[in-house]
Amino acid sequence: MSKRILIKNGTVITLDPSLGDLATGDLLIDDGRIVQVAQHIDVGADAEIIDASDRLVLPGLVDTHRHTWQALFRNIGSDWTLAHYLSGLHGTVSGLYRAEDTYAGNLLGTLEALDSGITTLLDWCHNLNSPEHTDAAIDAHIASGARVVFAHGGGHRHWQPISDLDHPEDDVRRVRKGRLASDDQLVTLFLAPRGNQFATMRVTERDWALAAELGIRISCHFGDGEWGKNRPIAALAQKKMLGPTMTFVHCNSLADDELQMMADAGVTASVSPDIELQMGHGWPATGRLMKAGIKPSLSIDVCSSNGGHLFGTMRATIGTERGFDNEYARQAGKASVDEMELTCREVLEFATIEGARACGMDSKIGSLTPGKRADIILVRTDTWSMTPLNNPIGQFVYNAHPGLVDTILVDGKIVKRDGKLLTADFARVRRLAYESRDDIVSRAAGKNGLRLGGEWIPKPYPSAE
Repeated sequence: MSKRILIKNGTVITLDPSLGDLATGDLLIDDGRIVQVAQHIDVGADAEIIDASDRLVLPGLVDTHRHTWQALFRNIGSDWTLAHYLSGLHGTVSGLYRAEDTYAGNLLGTLEALDSGITTLLDWCHNLNSPEHTDAAIDAHIASGARVVFAHGGGHRHWQPISDLDHPEDDVRRVRKGRLASDDQLVTLFLAPRGNQFATMRVTERDWALAAELGIRISCHFGDGEWGKNRPIAALAQKKMLGPTMTFVHCNSLADDELQMMADAGVTASVSPDIELQMGHGWPATGRLMKAGIKPSLSIDVCSSNGGHLFGTMRATIGTERGFDNEYARQAGKASVDEMELTCREVLEFATIEGARACGMDSKIGSLTPGKRADIILVRTDTWSMTPLNNPIGQFVYNAHPGLVDTILVDGKIVKRDGKLLTADFARVRRLAYESRDDIVSRAAGKNGLRLGGEWIPKPYPSAE
């Protein structure tokens, strides 16, 4: 017998234009799939009831780019530049990760994301120093209970730009033929190549061919700082290497015509405004992407510098873009914009349906549409910051935080209830994280001045300046 779940009496934000929003409504799940959304749904005694009174009911959030392995060194780089990050993370600690450290970091980081309402995470994993590291990373994702896109990004040796070192193709083929052969399971496979910013064109062409051979999507960094000013997208366009199976991350320093090339080819985008502003990638490209016809998705990027939830990212995205819009209006002789050009609903779409689109899953998740898989979050509104509920989406974008995420379902399975994550033993995950971090620090033996406490500013990586 299939398991039916009825979510009752919630404020339902479907993000499906044909359904709209319900001030009070119900949602029925059958065998992991949304089957009905209505003001009132009658069911038999076989359905489990979830009371969503004083709750927002929304699609699960989607983070389209996170280097999850870095969760072990959370916020160690909160005062770092990009040059410090490349030296501190990639040049100091990444090569010291054992497979068990990758497991601990990925498990902690994925569960942190899930607990905050991120039901789908794209793990941009670029510290896979052996097949054992790859398997450990995948093991952690499977254990988390989240929906995860595992983006194979090679090992730390590959990230010494400009690199002519080939991606570990045999490892990608092994995973695609084995554990992640199906695109219909909770953990699926992407390729995360360096692209022609960080590798030679020979390597880039080979990586693109590998993704096509294996039938997997590509997520790649472009336009993050000085490297992006050499017109990498134009070079790909000239070789007819742009297409709808690709998501380009950041895009800050790409030229406007390159963004148009992306849009014309169906390429999606992922922005990380917190990190982009801190690390000098350039101003977030949100507005320029939208002018080109691309609604971006959102990403955390690195928890070694910033927070791990999308609530802060939504606020950074909308605040920065509204500042730009008002400044452009003032330059045109107006006191401010006539109307907000970027709305709270659009930013919520970035965090949900546009994230699903960037993961190639918009037919499966991202909105509360009957027929889609039941990746759903319930967010409390019976709190100081959410009372009274006057503008549900505005309050979600500006006021919500991980502590308000009360209930989470992934693929129709309840993974968080009454504010408590059900898929992990927190004490065990915490112990693994401390053990791995301490072991790495011990083996580093002060390399590049490594120390904990917030005062370590590593010697910067010279090529990033």
